[in-house]
Amino acid sequence: MKKITMSKKSTPTIQEAFELFIRKCKIKNLTELSISSYEKKMVHFYEFIDKNSPITAITKDTIDDYILFLRENTEANDITINSYLRSVRAFLYYCMECNYIPTFKISLIKAEKKIKETYTDDELQRLLTKPDVNSCTFSTYKTWVFENYLLGTGNRISTALDLHIGDINFQSGTITLRKTKNRKQQIIPLSHTLADILQEYLQIRGGEDEDYLFCNEYGEQASCRTYQQLVRRYNIKRNVNTTSCHCFRHTFAKNWILQGGDMFRLQKILGHSDLTVTKEYVNMFGQDLQMDFEKFNPLDNIVTKKQIRM
Repeated sequence: MKKITMSKKSTPTIQEAFELFIRKCKIKNLTELSISSYEKKMVHFYEFIDKNSPITAITKDTIDDYILFLRENTEANDITINSYLRSVRAFLYYCMECNYIPTFKISLIKAEKKIKETYTDDELQRLLTKPDVNSCTFSTYKTWVFENYLLGTGNRISTALDLHIGDINFQSGTITLRKTKNRKQQIIPLSHTLADILQEYLQIRGGEDEDYLFCNEYGEQASCRTYQQLVRRYNIKRNVNTTSCHCFRHTFAKNWILQGGDMFRLQKILGHSDLTVTKEYVNMFGQDLQMDFEKFNPLDNIVTKKQIRM
């Protein structure tokens, strides 16, 4: 383990304070992914300010200057800038708790949220048409099953690739998710359609309960990159230019909302710790929410009934 040394002065440098922050993150048992994200996003901050400067050099004005620096010296859009700000904010709020710097509020900038990309019904029709098991490769069949799984659960790719065969309970109709972004295990429903697909897949694939449901060619846990490439090749071959695995999650959420599903159950299924995150899905699909608006709008229904009576 790397030993963190402090400067001779009582006030740590920016780099020393950040190393202490990372140490605190590890003590709090944050995921390696979160810690790596903090470290990567400090790169631009170190380009902006000398990391050997004392931490006390950072003020509220420093953050404003940093935002301008990102706009003028990087290709980051407003959403990406906010991503950098969140990491720096977490670090500096730690410094404030340690009384290294005075307390001040760090606000994110206003950023227009883009409509999330989803698969169209036509694209899903092409992707979910079952390949001929007798003539296609196992890789093609496995990718078809994987895409059905992503669409049928709304899982993140990392969660799906951490599944073991034993996590699928066909009797109770549930799936146990042991690795999620918020590190909380959860149980979600297993639809009848997906259950049928997985049962056939397991008959062909074989394996024991402790084996990974979606593995690499050696039977070990597969990397996200491997399955992202499989999905990309599979989709392009079927004339679908959208190749994002996460896009299936957005598509699941959109269709859930359009079919009248409630946000509270959607929150639980998607594993959002805060309902606020789930609410964003209601606003992200643009004109899709206009579909059959008059059909469900109470005003239009009342007016229509009145006209019929007249």
